[in-house]
Parts: sequence; C-alpha cells; structure tokens
Amino acid sequence: MSNSNAFSSVVGAYFFVWLALLIFYIVVMWKVFTKAGLPGWGAIVPIYNIYLTLKLAKRPGWWLLLFLVPVVNIVIAIILHFDIAKNFGKGTGFGFGLLFLGFIFYPILAFGSAKYQK
Repeated sequence: MSNSNAFSSVVGAYFFVWLALLIFYIVVMWKVFTKAGLPGWGAIVPIYNIYLTLKLAKRPGWWLLLFLVPVVNIVIAIILHFDIAKNFGKGTGFGFGLLFLGFIFYPILAFGSAKYQK
C-alpha cells in the first residue's frame, strides 16, 4: 500500500466520521429546538440557528450582533449555555456540562425527559 493510498484512506475515514457527527449534531439540535416550540429545521440554517439558540436561552435577537465582536462572543456563548440549562429546568452543573461536554449533554437534553420551561 502506497503512502497516497494510506493518506486517502485516512482522509476518507475522517470525512465519514465528521459527516456522522454533523448529522448527529443536526438531529440533536433539531430535537432541542422542537422541544422548545421552535422550528427544528432552523438547526440546519446558518446564522438562523444562532438566532434560535438565543431564543432558546430567552435572550434578545440583537445579541446576534454580539457574536461578531471578538472575546464578547465567547462570553455570550457561555451565558447562553447556562441560560439554556436553566430554561430546561437544569442547574449550574448541567450548564457546565453543556459548555464543556456539549456532545454529551445536548443529547441528554434532546432525548431525555427535560421539559422546556416557557
């Protein structure tokens, strides 16, 4: 097996893993948005999905502009994770889980028994 074949195999495997994770993320966010009474299809629309995440966290839509400001966008993202946890009836610990281990905690929100508190 030549180096180019090995490289192609690694790139191909990487692509399929990336694609599987992307599809999983879309399904999870679709379900989270649906639980909150928001359109699930918004999970696949760039920028609009950030707007829906703001609505999920019960924050104003103009905060979308804050995502354009370096460093401020990091602070806003942290606030959103904790607000989303709170709006699903979860505590600060779950907010940290969403922030640092979102690939585990967002599926728990999506497929678990958590209810969105309107």
